[in-house]
Amino acid sequence: MSFRNATIITATAFIALSTMGTLSTASAGYGGYGYQTQNSNETGHFIKTGMHEGGGKETAAPAGDIVDVAVGAGSFNTLVAAVKAADLVDTLKGDGPFTVFAPTDEAFAKIPQADLDALLADKKKLTAVLTYHVVPGKVMAADVVKLDSAKTVQGESVTILVSDGGVKVDDANVVKTDIVTSNGVIHVIDTVLMPN
Repeated sequence: MSFRNATIITATAFIALSTMGTLSTASAGYGGYGYQTQNSNETGHFIKTGMHEGGGKETAAPAGDIVDVAVGAGSFNTLVAAVKAADLVDTLKGDGPFTVFAPTDEAFAKIPQADLDALLADKKKLTAVLTYHVVPGKVMAADVVKLDSAKTVQGESVTILVSDGGVKVDDANVVKTDIVTSNGVIHVIDTVLMPN
């Protein structure tokens, strides 16, 4: 049985859509999604909201760390299986903060099955691929769009290209942004990134 079809039974996950507060005062588009800055909440503190879809639908507050909150998303099973196979669960449950460019199951499905199975069986290569998706620190969309590259935990840098069509990280399109968790932020991508 391939990891793509494996049933994930742990309480691990990569994605939780999240926001804080409700009073948005500014919005800037990024990858088809709005990034909102919150002026104040009931206590008068400055806070940032997370990501909301173009229709203004906002999501609940962070329910846990990067790993804890993603299984419920239902579209990151291959990623979670890969994280488990590479023994990176504890790392991604750590304090961080981390910025994760997270490929969906559909992104992993672009890889031929034999190649994906080989990758999942090669722990050293798998670890390199997964850590190439992680940038140290919490880099929100408003900061990502100011960059032309970012150094990953793996050691190499990803290329960031901002255009009217959206944002690309290497060859992957960013399809959702600013998914805030207790130990970082996630930006969802549609292609698995491969280091050189």
